[in-house]
Amino acid sequence: MSYKVILQDKYDLSALVEAINLRDSLEQVAYQGTVNMVATPDMPPINPGMSIRISGIPYGKKDYVPLLHPGVVWEVESSNNGTKRITLTVYDRTIYLDKSEDEYLFPAKQTASQRFKKYAADWNLKIAKLPDTGKKLGRSVYRTQSIYASMFADLRETAKAGGKLYHPRMISSGLELYELGSNKDVYILEHVTDTTQSRTLEGAATQVKVLATAASESGKEVPSKVMAIEKKDTDKFGLLQAIIQDDEVKSKAAATELAKSKLRGIQQTISLNGPDINTIRAGDAVMFGSLKLLVISVSRELGNPGSMSLELGTYDDVKRRFYLE
Repeated sequence: MSYKVILQDKYDLSALVEAINLRDSLEQVAYQGTVNMVATPDMPPINPGMSIRISGIPYGKKDYVPLLHPGVVWEVESSNNGTKRITLTVYDRTIYLDKSEDEYLFPAKQTASQRFKKYAADWNLKIAKLPDTGKKLGRSVYRTQSIYASMFADLRETAKAGGKLYHPRMISSGLELYELGSNKDVYILEHVTDTTQSRTLEGAATQVKVLATAASESGKEVPSKVMAIEKKDTDKFGLLQAIIQDDEVKSKAAATELAKSKLRGIQQTISLNGPDINTIRAGDAVMFGSLKLLVISVSRELGNPGSMSLELGTYDDVKRRFYLE
């Protein structure tokens, strides 16, 4: 197997490995791995909390690079059915952002980048790459919730304000705020099998109305103030209206921008299986035929050859599904 599994930076477990599966998704922050191994009497004891690294040779290359690193052993399960085997569940270290809770009170006019520095410092995570997200956010009060939930709330607000889409990602040099689709190597997916394409009007909105928060006057209920109405493709798909009430939208221009971003017609996702390209991560752009799509999730079985299952979507569909709902 052209993959290496290194425990605590000194124990090479590669010869004991029977299978490695990895999963990455925009629906979770941490890259997840499952390692199945044969246990031997001379192997080191493996316990949750230990550091671990999974490396492999990228598609078309010759040298090993870290795939899941820095990683942590999260679960250890052993079985004995004549031969003793061990199954490890491992994550990259962004798992600590997902499994830790805290409260945060942020003033207005900070960017997601500025807040990202605070989260990383509080949880002792080195920052590898931090672009300027640009959009100034409103005052935020995050009561007891996971660090990742607070972080992603900032990224959603950035997207709602017309900013780019970002996802936290752990790489060998530390934590980065990754701009979706910004990968330099955009792979063309060929030799794929089991392709499924789904197209639906479920969740479509051809007219969007943004309302100010309703208020009563002298004890009487009054209609909500309409801040913006935008429509598109009502003649093609019919009138499907969505209503948005958002306290963070203060101006007509912001309301109009938000309404436009919520307009959506046919939503399309593509699922496919194919030979593994082991450096493709969730959020990367890939080419499928003439379509440039984003990877929503990837599940892979490492090997020679390995295999991967991808869920793909357009940039606009990913934005609506994960950042604007």
